[in-house]
Amino acid sequence: MKILMVLERNFPPDVRVEHEIVSLVTAGHEVVIACFDQKGAPLKEEWNGALIYRKPISNFIYKTNVGCLKFPFYFNFWRTFLNDICKDQNFEAVHIHDLPLAQVGLQLKKKYGLRLILDLHENWPALLEVSPHVKSFLGRILSSDSQWRDYEQRMVQEADEVIAVVEENGERLKQLTASPKKVHIVSNTPTLVDIYNLAHDPQEETKSDKMILFYGGGVTKHRGLQYILPALAELENNNIQCWIVGDGSYLHQLRNLAEELKLQDQVIFWGWKSLNEMMTLMRRSNVLLIPHTKSMHTDTTIPHKLFQYMATGKPILATNCDPIERIINETNSGLIYKFDDIRNISKQIHTLYRKWESGDKLKTEGAQHIRDKYNWSVDEEVLLNIYNHKS
Repeated sequence: MKILMVLERNFPPDVRVEHEIVSLVTAGHEVVIACFDQKGAPLKEEWNGALIYRKPISNFIYKTNVGCLKFPFYFNFWRTFLNDICKDQNFEAVHIHDLPLAQVGLQLKKKYGLRLILDLHENWPALLEVSPHVKSFLGRILSSDSQWRDYEQRMVQEADEVIAVVEENGERLKQLTASPKKVHIVSNTPTLVDIYNLAHDPQEETKSDKMILFYGGGVTKHRGLQYILPALAELENNNIQCWIVGDGSYLHQLRNLAEELKLQDQVIFWGWKSLNEMMTLMRRSNVLLIPHTKSMHTDTTIPHKLFQYMATGKPILATNCDPIERIINETNSGLIYKFDDIRNISKQIHTLYRKWESGDKLKTEGAQHIRDKYNWSVDEEVLLNIYNHKS
């Protein structure tokens, strides 16, 4: 089958999309990727057996995406771009990543007789409800929460197949359509190669007189790190450090909070690091953090890092977001705390510290569950069945 895959960002990188492309190409499908470009990349390029078409996008057009349901500029950019690709090629399916471009995909479906696969990485309406740029004065004018919810329901009804990344969002999406069987779960799990690379290497772990909590990723307010620091301060235990690896809009506030709480020696801000550098720091740590704040968005999505963390066999300390809590409890791969309860966080950190102090290696069952169930070979089968009409 010849597939037009549409991604409204620069590509690569995108771990989920990369996994899907490689699986489809390996299975014999022909994949063409359409994405915009902001970095001066080649306009046409081969990538792992697929063909990438890129189109430069101006800052003005890019910024109009928040108001795309009310103003035509953003959709017009994509209509022109994708129609130019479709004119000379006989696609059989269009695979749209994320909700915003679903309407453009629907128009291609009707014009060229394509199957529309809608791949929803996020609960998009819920994501917008917690996004600061949408809550600004201009954002409220350009974007309406109710309009996005109505748009999502209409697109889910019109799509031939709908993909969600976690069961909690899949169940929500099934309520939006009269054909719930067309909703499938293809999660953000690692490949067997990823698992091998993430596996704990004893040679990389340095013995330390401190228990190290590790966070790697974006540093924004909804990632919840602002609750971890007061919990550390409450413990008053200098034998615990917290390593924060990453950058983002909330980094300055976190640094100020660490100073206010007199945690300069306990909270280490590593800044942005390459993937290999971040993995090395992760292997040197003892406990892996997923401190996301709980919301309708985080209750219906799943971060890649949960499965990456599980593959290391190290304990995860995470918030009570529904999918994260369900999987961690199911796989016995860590401890859960109420996302904004400082005392509860302190208690859970102290529990882990006492095990670490006693010489416990803090091993969990997470790695075994990754090998048995939560890996890409399982999710790949679901994806391929969609395209093989076995769904």
